[in-house]
Amino acid sequence: MKGRGALLAVAALALACSSDGPAAPSAPWDAEVRLSEARDLSPDPAVVEVSLEAKVTLHEVVAGTKTPLWTYDGGLPGPLIRARVGDRVIVHFRNSLPAATTVHWHGVRVPAAMDGAPGHSQPPVEPGGEFTYDFVARDAGLFWYHPHVDSAAQVGFGLYGPLLVEARDEPPGLGDELVLVLSDLSVRDDGSIVPPQAGGNLGTIFGREGDTLLVNGRRAPTVRARAGQRLRLRLVNAAKARYFQLALAGHAFTRIGGDGGLLAAPVESDTLVLAPGERADALLVPRGAPGETLIVRWTPYDRGYGTTFNRPDEPLFRVALDDAPAIATPALPALGRAIEPLEPSGATPRAMTLTQTEVDGVVQMGIDGVPSWLAPPLSAHVGDTELVTVTNSTDFAHPFHLHGFFFQVLDETGAPRAPLEWKDTVSVPVRGSTRLVVRYDDRPGDWMFHCHILDHADAGMMGVLSLSSR
Repeated sequence: MKGRGALLAVAALALACSSDGPAAPSAPWDAEVRLSEARDLSPDPAVVEVSLEAKVTLHEVVAGTKTPLWTYDGGLPGPLIRARVGDRVIVHFRNSLPAATTVHWHGVRVPAAMDGAPGHSQPPVEPGGEFTYDFVARDAGLFWYHPHVDSAAQVGFGLYGPLLVEARDEPPGLGDELVLVLSDLSVRDDGSIVPPQAGGNLGTIFGREGDTLLVNGRRAPTVRARAGQRLRLRLVNAAKARYFQLALAGHAFTRIGGDGGLLAAPVESDTLVLAPGERADALLVPRGAPGETLIVRWTPYDRGYGTTFNRPDEPLFRVALDDAPAIATPALPALGRAIEPLEPSGATPRAMTLTQTEVDGVVQMGIDGVPSWLAPPLSAHVGDTELVTVTNSTDFAHPFHLHGFFFQVLDETGAPRAPLEWKDTVSVPVRGSTRLVVRYDDRPGDWMFHCHILDHADAGMMGVLSLSSR
């Protein structure tokens, strides 16, 4: 992105020098999706220190109306927090909302006391209260932050933001970088938000998807590009229930990274699928005639009964090609990373089943038939390696998320799925099973695991792993 910015600056200077008057201002190529960034308060280059306030702010989601959203620092999404591997990250959080909340650092290997899990790692931060999160960014990748009190409602109101941790040896020459937070909102014509419990039991079972798709808080925004010039898309699905399947006609995506940073090797595919909570690091080379506009579309993804019925594709964001001829796409640098496969043989087996029942006319989700508020914690020790089988007994897929630790997903043969990658969220298919291997490093404490369709988590599909030292 720095290279493109320099070229644009040179071009603007040349235009100014060759004209009779001052050059007309030109909007940056990424103006419609550019995120606000948290201001680093620390003079220490190894410390990122920011202030973050949760508050209600008016935003124009539906044209001509104002919607009161719950936001971080007044933005939708919250500000991009940038750090590098090894940096100490300090976040001074203040809650100016009318309800208690916390901040969970999704995918970040924080100490248990910094995980933002109310009742386990900290008490909820009450209105007017403050809490300081303090941890070291141990891994490169795109992560995100969101509340863990009444998660479905609060994320649905707009509380989410990205955290980008860059490697010290970030691969050069990958293209113009875009950090894109994918989400949705349910907003009425008058600008009011649809109540979090709309749809009753059916809404809970299906998961309450918003009816307005957003990219960095914008509806179908446009980025400008040149045909042949590679884009690096850093994507996070911050929606509380919606799966995002991205497609661009005549194009392929090269996925180079995911939840836990770079993959062992790139993978090319016609679509990108992100379950709620998942991330992708993908390369896209836009191709077309000068002046053409390409449309990256949301396409329905079959995550269970009725999830694709009568649902058309929708524009997600646009790529407007400039009028210049296409350039030759620069060669990619060598990509990939060495990832040690976790050995499933000898690992301690653990099995759990994702369940759905009805109690007194109310849908209740659970694990092994028990909702979270009745479930005793599971136990393990620091240093343990577990082979976890997650079985889905319901008619909807469930994105299974483990707090605090990365895992490797196994393929049909029982080996870690190729290419190797570190995951913290994986979709468990309808009436199917997913096996994963996890090794618990030296961070004892209580760690949550749950379905990241947040309506399901709030309805009971959640548990706690109590990790102790030997």
